[in-house]
Formats: sequence, C-alpha cells, structure tokens
Amino acid sequence: MEDSLGLGILPFMEQEKAQRLLQAGRDRGADFTELFEEETRHASVSYKDKKVESATAGTDYGIGIRLLFGTEVLYAHTSKDDEEHLLKLIDALAQSRGPVVGARHPSTGSGTMPVSKPIVGVQLENRQRIVLDPRTIGQERKLDLLLRADQAARSFSKKISQVNARAGDVVSEILICNSDGLWVTDTRTRCRFHISVTAEEGGEIFVAGEAPGVQRGFEFFEGLDAERYAHDAAERAVRMLSAGYVKGGKMPVVMGNGFGGVIFHEACGHLLETEGVRHKASVFTGKIGEQIAHSEVTAIDDGLIEGSWGSIQMDDEGRPSEKTTLIENGVLKTYMSDRVGAEETGVVLSGSARRESYQYAPVSRMRNTYIAAGKHTPAEVLASVEDGLYAKKLGGGSVNPATGEFNFAVEEGYVIRHGQIAEAVRGATLIGKGPEILPLISMVGNDLELAAGMCGASSGSIPVNVGQPTLRVDSILVGGR
Repeated sequence: MEDSLGLGILPFMEQEKAQRLLQAGRDRGADFTELFEEETRHASVSYKDKKVESATAGTDYGIGIRLLFGTEVLYAHTSKDDEEHLLKLIDALAQSRGPVVGARHPSTGSGTMPVSKPIVGVQLENRQRIVLDPRTIGQERKLDLLLRADQAARSFSKKISQVNARAGDVVSEILICNSDGLWVTDTRTRCRFHISVTAEEGGEIFVAGEAPGVQRGFEFFEGLDAERYAHDAAERAVRMLSAGYVKGGKMPVVMGNGFGGVIFHEACGHLLETEGVRHKASVFTGKIGEQIAHSEVTAIDDGLIEGSWGSIQMDDEGRPSEKTTLIENGVLKTYMSDRVGAEETGVVLSGSARRESYQYAPVSRMRNTYIAAGKHTPAEVLASVEDGLYAKKLGGGSVNPATGEFNFAVEEGYVIRHGQIAEAVRGATLIGKGPEILPLISMVGNDLELAAGMCGASSGSIPVNVGQPTLRVDSILVGGR
C-alpha cells in the first residue's frame, strides 16, 4: 500500500488477525469491540534567543482496544502488536468487570454469543490536498523560515527583547476496525508555525504571538509569510507595552473575529458535547429545541473545511466527518456526539469522536467550531457601542467545564468611545458564564475568521479551530487593574 508520493505506509495488521481479535472481544461478552492502530511521525524545530533551541523528530506506534458492554467503556493500549499479547489485553479488560449477571460468555450458557461481522473495507473521500509530504523533507528547510521570522520581529523595534519561533509537522497513519465489520484507514497531515515576541521597556514586558496551523503538507511552510506574522506580533507587543490599564466594570464589549471564538469553544462548546451531556454535567442537557442564544447566533462545528487545522476526514470511530449545526438562530438543534454519547442522549451520530492518540479512548470533541457570519459590518457593530471595550484579540484564560464560567485575558484591547476605536488598554479580562452570554450577543458581523488551537479533555489534546466574526455582547463584566 503506497500513498501518492510513493512512500511506504504503515503495514497495518492483517484482516484475518483483526477478525480474530474482534471476535475475541465478542466471545467475552462485549457488545462492541474496536481496534485502533496508529503510527505517528512528528518533527519540529524551535529557534530562541538567536539560536536553535531544539530540533526533534520521532515516531510513535501503538494499538488501542475498546470493549463496550452497553455504554460501559473499557479501554487498553499497547505498543506491542503480537496477537497473543493483544488477546491477553482483551482478556484483562473483560475480567476487570468481574462477574456480571447474564453476561453473554460461552462458559455461562446464557444468551446468544454475539458474532463479529465480516470486515468490509471503506474508502474515504480524500479531502486532504497534500503536495509536499513532510516526511520527505529535512528539518533544515524549516530553519530558514524561523531565521526570517526572528529577524523580522527584532527589526521592528529596539524594544523587542526576545523572539521564540517554532515550526512543526505531524503525519499519522490510522487504521480503525470494529466488530460491526468496519475497516477503514486514514492519513492525517498537519503543519503549524508559532511565534512569540516579547517587548520590554522600563521593567515592563508584554508578550504577543501568532500560531497559524493547517491540515496541509510542507507546502504550508514554503508559502508562509513568516515575516508578516512576526511583524504583527512585534507590532502588537510594542503597542500594548505602552498602553494604559483598563477601567473595569460591566459594559458592552465588541469581540474581534478569529481567536475571539475561544470563549464560545471553551464556555459553550464543551457543554454541547455528548460526553458532558450524558453525564448530566452540562446546563444544556435536555434543551434541544429550546432558545438558548440570541436569534442572531448560529453556531456550527464543521469537520469538512478543506485544509483547516481542525478538519478530519473521519472521526476516531471511523465515521465520515460532517458539518453539524449546533445552534440555529438561537435555538439548540443538536449535540456533538460519539457512539456512546449518541446512544445515551438519543441524538444522531455527528462524526465527532476524537482522541489524541491510541493511548486514549475516543469521546465527542469539537473540530472547527465557530459562530457563523451575520449581516453586519464590523464598523456597524462598533458604531452601536457608545462606550465600551473592543477586545480585538484574546489570550489565555480559565473555564469551569461543568458550568461554562470563564475568565479570559484580553491580549489586545481598546476603549470604544462614541462608536469609534480609541486608545489601547491592557490588563482587561472578560468574566462571565457562556450560557448567560449567548443571549447577550445581539449583533454578529460578516467577517468570519478561524484560528488554530489545541484542546485538552478526557481523550487528550487534539487540534481544533475556533472562530467567529466581530460581534457585540451587550453586557459583560470586564476585570481591570
């Protein structure tokens, strides 16, 4: 089996072997058995303080085994692929449940022993347009990109005291097969560039950064305008270094497009995953069909955007990806679901099961999650606010995943005065609850933009995109200094 570049792809386990392993899970009473085989090659170069900080490359391999007894999940993983070892893992998983009344096991003589269905190969539509496979290209070609970025940032101002730039790529070969007869493979290729710029003056410092990422090959680095990203980060760091501090209080806030969507992702998106809903750990449990947001708000989780950082051809249960409308004109339509979550909540499968690697069992997770574009121009949104805050770019923050309570720092902020952007301010934080903010988003702009990020949850850290257009929140608590 070869890809379009003639590179040898991981020789996945033979179907006959997989069939025996899947049947072993069934023989031990499991309602569903799944194998997840993965080989991931990763490589990165980091440049800091005008020198190469690190250059790393490596390959991880392993197999994950999942048994479902109803909606009870048992999971194990290993880096060994010999059949005897894998059978012992299946035994250990089944035995970890202890004696179960009515278990469908050959030795009990109760019930009908489930049979693993014959494996049928599934061919995915290839939505990845990889021109240059990163595995064919040496690390040294990344270094030129980092040197150019470092020089561009430092040349912007003498106030720039530190620049940290990194370029990394990941290529994963995946096999998923299960006792329903599924056999499907996938190749996942992603590249990301990150630059962090520190400005310093009079004992004060300010750090700004950019981190674009794509589901593309090395051609992303070849065509990347690293100087522009470096310049933007340096300019923001220097500008905000000399900004005054914001005066806090409740006020209308205009949130910028792109990474501003991190608030929806963190404070609302996780509450719309069946992993939380099925445990009744979400305030949106049982609210499908109800108005939970302003009618201006439509929210989408889309795994099909070509080349997008958070896109997937199939989820980590082997289901084809899709575009899922979560909220439409303020009304909750559905949740993001995996196999277990869909069964427990009664929603349809959305192709949203994801995991960091073979070391994790999959659960429902976000892909490219965003508030859809509205009808207003960004200027109209700003003009609607007499006095308030323009949070052009957000930074880090914290969220209570059970309630949606959040606290996010504003990396780049400005006073809004008489509908116009005025002086820059620093030290602002946005404080609130996602479910309470949704009804207060009264204007949505037409300038949708997505931004790459990493999301951590029970199934590990995965690539996602957040996003939104410029939007107005009628009232939110702004913390200041």
